[in-house]
Formats: sequence, C-alpha cells, structure tokens
Amino acid sequence: MIKNNIPNAITSLNCLCGTLAIIAAFHGVDDTLWGLSGYQMAALLIALAAVADFLDGLSARLLHAVSGIGKELDSLSDLVSFGLAPAMMILNVMRAAQPDSPLCYAAVLLPVFGALRLARFNIDTRQTTSFIGLPIPANAIFWIGLTDYYATHHTLSPWIVAALIVLMSWLMVCNLPMFSLKLHSLSPRDNWAQYALIIGAVVLVVLLGLPGLAATIALYVILSVIHTTTTTPNEP
Repeated sequence: MIKNNIPNAITSLNCLCGTLAIIAAFHGVDDTLWGLSGYQMAALLIALAAVADFLDGLSARLLHAVSGIGKELDSLSDLVSFGLAPAMMILNVMRAAQPDSPLCYAAVLLPVFGALRLARFNIDTRQTTSFIGLPIPANAIFWIGLTDYYATHHTLSPWIVAALIVLMSWLMVCNLPMFSLKLHSLSPRDNWAQYALIIGAVVLVVLLGLPGLAATIALYVILSVIHTTTTTPNEP
C-alpha cells in the first residue's frame, strides 16, 4: 500500500505547490520571500509543481503503481498548478498595472478551458504518444514568460494580453495535433521538431530571459503546425 501511494503523494505535492503559487500570485509585483515578487514566487512554485508532475509519472512506472485514482488526481492537480495558478498570476499583475481595467478578468478563461482540455485528454485514446491541442503545462510556461515581460515592460497593451488569453484558451481545446517531447529514437530525421524546439528554447531563454519561455511556446505551436503539414498519415 505504501508503494502504491508514493506516486499519489508526489502528485499531491504538485497540487500543494500550485495552491501556494495561487497565494503568492495575489501579491502581484509586491516583494515576498528572498527578494522575489509575488508573481516570481508563483512562477517558482509552478516550476516545482512541474517537477512533481514529471516525477509522479516516473515513479508510477518504476514502481508499477499506475492507477485510475492516480490519473484523476494528476489531472486535478494539473488544473490547479498549470491552469488556475498562471491565470491568477497574470490577473494580479494586470490589476497592479491597470487597476481600473476589467480586461484582467479575461484570465478566468484559462482554468475553464484548461479543465476542458484535461477532461478531453482523459477520455481521448488518440493522445497516447502525441497531443491534440496545447498541453496545459505548456500554457503555464507561456504565462510565466509573458507575465514577467508584462511586469517589467509596461508598454504591452492589456488588450493584447486579453487577446493572448483568448488565443491560449482556444489552443488548449482546438484540434491541432502537437508533438510530444518523448523520443522513440535518436534519429534527427524522425525527431527534427523535438530537436528544433529544444535548441530554440535554449537560445530564446539565453537571449530573452524568462520572456523567452513565452516565445518558446509560440515556437512549439509553429513547429507543430509544420510537423503536421509535413507528416504523411502513414508516418508516426
């Protein structure tokens, strides 16, 4: 019983980090711990949630402890950490910059469409080796990068941010096939999109810092479109 619940305990850490990220997000641009602003602390906690999200699946496979409850708990935790937490992060940073603008409340679309995305994923047997629609962790990565850019560059219009919220919400539930980072071989020919994304992510983050994460997700979407149009139906 202890062995079977180790993955669930790690998944619960994912949910805990996401919950703490939501609390930190409500501090917006104010300082919290270690000289980090609220949104920066939220971003750090979301990153820790992502580590737990990776480790719970790894431990479940290593311990042969895959279970139905683990799958449901994982989705619920992902909604908190990668749907609700980044939404509260951008909402509160927008409120701090534009306190009289109602556009910040467009952020509530992110957890709603994130929930729809996760519900579809759980019953869709086609998404075993790739994705249909933007994975919800990618949504969180995008908002970590864009929130940092918005907080440090006050030239970004709230109308643009609201439009991006609508776009990201749609991407999570659209029918666009998106490749997974899991490699079934080391062949550059078979995995050109994965290698291009990894190299692009490193370059963008080095050049742009945290905002490079948002650019990386934009690159992921573009590469997925190219990958879909260049892959024949008979290819994996």
